[in-house]
Amino acid sequence: MKRRLYSIFVILLLAGTSFTLQAKGRSHVIGFYNLENLFDTYHDEGKNDYEYLPDGANNWTEEKYAKKLHNMARVIAEMKKDNGVWHTVLGVSEIENRHVLEDLVAEPAIADANFQIIHYDGPDRRGVDVALLYDPRQMTVVESESIPFDFNSDIEFTLTQEEKDRFRTRDILMVHGIIDGEHFAFYVCHLPSRIGGKGQDLRARGGEIAYNHAVTMMEKYPGIKIAIMGDMNDNPFDDSMAKYMRGRKELDEVGPMDFFSPFWSMLEAGYGTLYYRGEANIYDCILVNDALAHAPKGTYQIQPITKKKFYGRVFNKPFMTNQSGPFKDTPFRTFSGGAFINGFSDHYPTYIVIKK
Repeated sequence: MKRRLYSIFVILLLAGTSFTLQAKGRSHVIGFYNLENLFDTYHDEGKNDYEYLPDGANNWTEEKYAKKLHNMARVIAEMKKDNGVWHTVLGVSEIENRHVLEDLVAEPAIADANFQIIHYDGPDRRGVDVALLYDPRQMTVVESESIPFDFNSDIEFTLTQEEKDRFRTRDILMVHGIIDGEHFAFYVCHLPSRIGGKGQDLRARGGEIAYNHAVTMMEKYPGIKIAIMGDMNDNPFDDSMAKYMRGRKELDEVGPMDFFSPFWSMLEAGYGTLYYRGEANIYDCILVNDALAHAPKGTYQIQPITKKKFYGRVFNKPFMTNQSGPFKDTPFRTFSGGAFINGFSDHYPTYIVIKK
């Protein structure tokens, strides 16, 4: 009898551990994942996607595409396994079009999530966009908007007028929704590249655009809770986030018009979402406004989730990580040296948890 009772106790304990967020019903996972060139095998008119065609540089076949979809879905499913619930919101970048997202959310590993898609075709010349996946059982969408990049700023740009006229980059996606009666706005960014060591001024402008739009939402919906997420191509201490998004490293530094930047302290503690020449960086950030950082009692607020100290998580399981060789302990990506190696992404996903 005692043995039976002990067994029942263990089962209940494990169930409670695995489904902590779900059981409480007051927590939500908000995440971001750069899917590293999730392209289908077809040409999109007007886009430079030729390397991801069957006869292109990457010999991108249906078989490779299927493996890529499977791998991306596996990561999302593993995050659900850890948290006990699907993401309420998952921002994604480096996706070619809506079609690849429809294929992704239909993958058997994550089909039960019933993720819905918000995506706009953007102006990027390669055709890569940002998008948002969301659980309609957890969030009701009110409106969405694709916010274009522009140069209407006091920032001193290095580009000539002709270069500005030719410049194309990803739009910023804004989704306004309601979670359990509370208004939220989510921004998904993929700020301009660092290729050639350039673009600091362009990323600064991207941060400024996201912040300025967030301010308009806070003015229109007093008390709205906002998360700005994305591949910023910058670290949290760089100008795009620290100055133009008004990101603050510590909670007690966050004022009414500031954003809390939880991955700043995580970077200083040695965490990374991608690596360059062996150095850890966290470009995959999520920042939250004061209303979500210092929420009124009984409403949703960001929670410490890593070592009960850090307010974010870098999801970096061993299967997503190179276990040996020159790139040991860095993300196991799709291609290496031009060869398909059936990996996942060159970025680790990140997420935060909000709770009443």
